[in-house]
Amino acid sequence: MKLDLDSVRVLDTINSQGSFAAAAKKLHRAQSAVSYQIKKLEETLNLEIFDRSEYRAVLTPAGRAILEEGARLLQQAEHIESLAMQLNQEWEPSFEVVVDGILEIAPIMTAMKSLVEENIPTRISLTMEYLGGVHHRFDKNQADLMLVKEYRRSANLLSKPLRPVECLLCVSASHPLASLSEVSLQQLRQFVELSVHDSSEQQNFEVERMHFGGERIFYLSDFKSKKQALLQDIGFGWMPFYLVEKELAGNQLVEVNYQHGSRFTFTPHLVWRAEKKLGKAAQRFIQQLSDQPL
Repeated sequence: MKLDLDSVRVLDTINSQGSFAAAAKKLHRAQSAVSYQIKKLEETLNLEIFDRSEYRAVLTPAGRAILEEGARLLQQAEHIESLAMQLNQEWEPSFEVVVDGILEIAPIMTAMKSLVEENIPTRISLTMEYLGGVHHRFDKNQADLMLVKEYRRSANLLSKPLRPVECLLCVSASHPLASLSEVSLQQLRQFVELSVHDSSEQQNFEVERMHFGGERIFYLSDFKSKKQALLQDIGFGWMPFYLVEKELAGNQLVEVNYQHGSRFTFTPHLVWRAEKKLGKAAQRFIQQLSDQPL
């Protein structure tokens, strides 16, 4: 069965205009042409759409059902036409972003929201990974962009530095380390260290270099869980400052006075492939993210 979309459009116009004659005027066609379209639709569907036994043709129950379904079909067709027009303006069908979970999500969501408000046709996918897992997912999925703490640099990748992120070594205010005026490496090693696990399937990154070499390391899946473990007095660990700012101000968490330094700063990067031309949505996302602090 080949359904003629124009016949469905004619049916919809007859219903909205109230008669075959009014529909013909609206469509700038002869009334006989409008009647022919409906007759052809009835033959295609093998259904009586209009009851012509009275002076004015009226929709049959089957015709009413076809009209309701046809209205949705026309709406979908208009959406496809609009989508094609937008894609012809260089909006890509989809783009994927992989984000390191240590980064603040609010600015990323703000950039996403700006794209949504433009009603773009692009399907957006955002995946959260940790440490080496970001680059691993970027390669495995052939994603378009990654926002990453660190990555394997190469001539095949282009990058844009983002606002530096400060991290500090912290612990619960009730933890024994909290009361020490200065903490040595040996003292740190006596307690449980909390760490977020690398989410890559292949351990290609030197993630151990920030560890302190103690025998007890408690790995967690994300920084939200890590913060809860800190608050529960399970151990100590590095945290991005933005995630624990309120807890530090409220004295729930305190900074460990580690003798070799209790803070470090890293510069995250927005990374994409040099050989792949980014679509309009990805370019707009980069611009939106660059215009605000991360």
